[in-house]
Amino acid sequence: MSDARTATCRTCPRSCRIPEGGVGFCRSRRNVGGTIVAGNYGRVTSLAVDPIEKKPLARFRPGSTLLSVGSYGCNLRCPFCQNHQIAQAGERDVPWSEVSPERLVALACDQHRQDRRMIGIAYTYNEPLVGWEYVRDCARLAHEHGLVNALVSNGYANAEVIDQLTGLIDAANIDLKGTDPSFCKECGYDVAIVKGTIASLAHAGTHVEVTTLVIPGKNDTSEEIASIARWLHETDDGIVYHLTRFFPCWRMLDVPPTPVERVYELADVARKYVTHVHVGNC
Repeated sequence: MSDARTATCRTCPRSCRIPEGGVGFCRSRRNVGGTIVAGNYGRVTSLAVDPIEKKPLARFRPGSTLLSVGSYGCNLRCPFCQNHQIAQAGERDVPWSEVSPERLVALACDQHRQDRRMIGIAYTYNEPLVGWEYVRDCARLAHEHGLVNALVSNGYANAEVIDQLTGLIDAANIDLKGTDPSFCKECGYDVAIVKGTIASLAHAGTHVEVTTLVIPGKNDTSEEIASIARWLHETDDGIVYHLTRFFPCWRMLDVPPTPVERVYELADVARKYVTHVHVGNC
């Protein structure tokens, strides 16, 4: 017989069954008294003013900066995670500080007064959608103060979560890591869900950019990139596509860096379908 206080998390397709007092796969969704809540709500591990191009957002308010905020936790387990120190951490694994939405927006407003190039807040570093309630509450308040909101995400969330953020997110960069079933399984996601997030945001009027980290032997074929680029074009030709170079990281230290020339070759493949293609880390 199952515990009556065990509850199902509806944030992402994992649908974790979480016992009372427990946490989900993402290490951030928690069962409190039979209700699933964002256990990382307002728990900030990283806070910095970044150039908007670092998100990367290449064609949304270029030359501006954003107050970037992150917490802990992620609902994927990509072996090449570049922010694994916080994305693959829980509340006891990494230092964090309580920052309410009111405090975060006040900090952003202060930064804006000091430098008008600072235009808003980026929800980034770990996976922000595992604490989507914090993103929602901060984003609403940011809009009230004339600030913009940018989301940097893996996009692996249920449609009802994305719907909660409709109209609040001005720009987003979503990872589309690849489409090969074995690679998707290795990362722990269903590519159809990520594509659904991208399409929903684009069709809602959000400025959308998409990033594929090109990893040798995983997603670096011309056929793979052509397939992604073709889909992006068919979904919304305004979507900007980034191809970035891989460097050995976390559990993928045995894979060499992506050859620079290969990234540029694949960018040329993508340009057959997508109008705006950018390369990074080269």
